[in-house]
Amino acid sequence: MPERLVEAREARGIATQLALANLIGKPRSTVSRWETGEATPEPETLDALAAQLNVRRSYFLRPVQATGHGAFFARARKSVEKGVQSAVRARLKWTTDISLVLQHYFDFPHYDVPESLRSISYKSLRDEDIEEIAVTLRAHWHLGEGPISSMVGVLEAHGFVVARDEVGSGRLDGLCHWSEVDERPYILLATDKQSFFRSQMDAAHEMGHAILHRGVDQAAFERDFDLIETQAFRLASAFLMPGRTFSLEARYPTLNGLLTMKERWRVSVKAMIKRCTDLGIITDVTSTQLYKHYSAKGWNRGEPLDREFPEDPPKLLARAIKDLVESGERSKMELMENEFIIPASDIETLTSLPRGWLRSDGDVVSFPLQRRTTQSSEGEVINLFGWHQSKR
Repeated sequence: MPERLVEAREARGIATQLALANLIGKPRSTVSRWETGEATPEPETLDALAAQLNVRRSYFLRPVQATGHGAFFARARKSVEKGVQSAVRARLKWTTDISLVLQHYFDFPHYDVPESLRSISYKSLRDEDIEEIAVTLRAHWHLGEGPISSMVGVLEAHGFVVARDEVGSGRLDGLCHWSEVDERPYILLATDKQSFFRSQMDAAHEMGHAILHRGVDQAAFERDFDLIETQAFRLASAFLMPGRTFSLEARYPTLNGLLTMKERWRVSVKAMIKRCTDLGIITDVTSTQLYKHYSAKGWNRGEPLDREFPEDPPKLLARAIKDLVESGERSKMELMENEFIIPASDIETLTSLPRGWLRSDGDVVSFPLQRRTTQSSEGEVINLFGWHQSKR
């Protein structure tokens, strides 16, 4: 009960015990005792809490999964409000709950990185080491050296669970946390200032944390924030824009030239400027000039093509839920009453299901589930769903 109460309060953006106390007409000290486990709300008060926090009463009775003590890596500025950070962490925990329910029915793709990358010490990493890690990872996933058409799709195909949510701040782009329950990383991508191209880098950045910083705890993350963030961004850039092939196309970069590369490489012009600097294609002076021209064009408020590409939502969790329903294994009502403990609207948001899908009772049309992961000639993952039904 105590952990679930804190989780629900934070997930709803109620940052303090006092704020919740005022909402339900109780002293702050009473809420504090509930959250520490020193006292338990009366049944009628529990109902009031459930109504105020928009969860079912059974939510408070479900045990919290011990997902581990590793850091929550936020692609954010240090100045992001603590309430926003707490809310996003709680929402990512809800995503873990959803995923673990679905894994009773399906074997999700296993976390798949080379053994050599599983025990990295981030403090000893040099830029050239990170570049080599990107090359190793692409080779292991058979992705070649070309552009990545869907970074979210690549991650879902190799054992990551990805969710999307509006976080209420334009200063926080994503969050990553390792779950020790199912031995996989969970990523939440913010949609507040979203474009497809920005999402590509955000997803790759959180992948960088998952691979480079798995053993880092919250204290170490906060202490070495700048180093850890720089490493994650370097790996993301190297993964999305491999040094050998990207350098050949960006040999003499100009803003217009990089803009013509944007659609092919699926990353922002700003990210390409930084990559050209990292690779030594341009000097710091030239980089500064390009950034000034970039700002003068107003591209820092939105680049060309940003609105012309559709969003790239995660598909793994939504497809699992749909397949359960469409196969007749579980109805929507059974899922909501017996399996999930958070409201349908939150599940729809986090899993990228259509709004209202879980709350509708329309006719279900079945379609076959493709069961193997295949790749294109360029190594891009086409079909994510290599799972099979299991456990029940």
